Amino acid sequence: MKTGQVVKSAALNDGELELINQYTRRELSEKDVFVFSVVLCDNDIDRDFERFTVESLEKLSELFVGKTGIFDHNPKAGNQSARIISCSVESVEGMKNSLGDDYFRLVARAYMPVTDSNSSLREMIDSGIIREVSVGCAVGETVCSICGNPISSHECVHTKGSEYNGKLCYGELINPYDAYEWSFVAVPAQKHAGIIKTFGRKEVKMKDILKSIENSEAVTLTEKDSKKLRDYIEGLKKQAADGVVYRNSLVGDVLKFSSVVQPEIPRDTMERVTKNMSIEDLRKFREVYSKKLGEHLPVTPQLYMDKTEKKADTNTEFKI
Repeated sequence: MKTGQVVKSAALNDGELELINQYTRRELSEKDVFVFSVVLCDNDIDRDFERFTVESLEKLSELFVGKTGIFDHNPKAGNQSARIISCSVESVEGMKNSLGDDYFRLVARAYMPVTDSNSSLREMIDSGIIREVSVGCAVGETVCSICGNPISSHECVHTKGSEYNGKLCYGELINPYDAYEWSFVAVPAQKHAGIIKTFGRKEVKMKDILKSIENSEAVTLTEKDSKKLRDYIEGLKKQAADGVVYRNSLVGDVLKFSSVVQPEIPRDTMERVTKNMSIEDLRKFREVYSKKLGEHLPVTPQLYMDKTEKKADTNTEFKI
């Protein structure tokens, strides 16, 4: 979800002037402020095939209080135009999202001072010309709707926007932990509400990082992306270490069995052969050698005695 919209301007509600004056250096009166409502984001699937859970919206309702409204995500001080004083999650009666769930949206109340310099902006808001906004925040994870794993992890093999057994794959945005700002923008990216997961850039997916590395392309990572790549590499290292142990076990068995089954082949020759074998080849050789080994050295119980053996002085009490 990439964008939201200004709902309407309105008179001050009870207690809102006190909330506004928490941010001011002098006491402002009702005639000094222009107040309006903004839909920041919702629980519907957006054009990037992602959506917030209602729980995430509730967390964002806390994080966005006090955040500044700017233009086009340009963080210049001169671009500051408004500030959020309160946020709440609300449902729209009778409205469902694209999944058929009850529709919820995050609505903020924002204010700006009444000045000559912003009179045209206030007029554009009132007339509906400036309507769309885009918000910037960070979420802990984007979870796959198909498998429940983080979409950027190696455990998830699904692609957002694709269908699997008739079920759409999308990312659920969960555990939001920061809200940066919200901006007036010219072009909306989504019909109801939206989000930019990280300020100034799209979230980097693991597959994109690996593709860039594979193609010897430069890639810039945030601290979060770097940790994600480190964890991925650590996982590969562990898998590789386990694979080495397993391969060495297979090689050891093949060398041991071949010395009995095919003693005419020198050990150093077999070592050179197994060195270039795949895991599957080693497993096949071990299987065949194990069967042949059973033919060469049939297993005999330690206390076994031939049934034809009959000696009067033989202690048979401990023989089978």
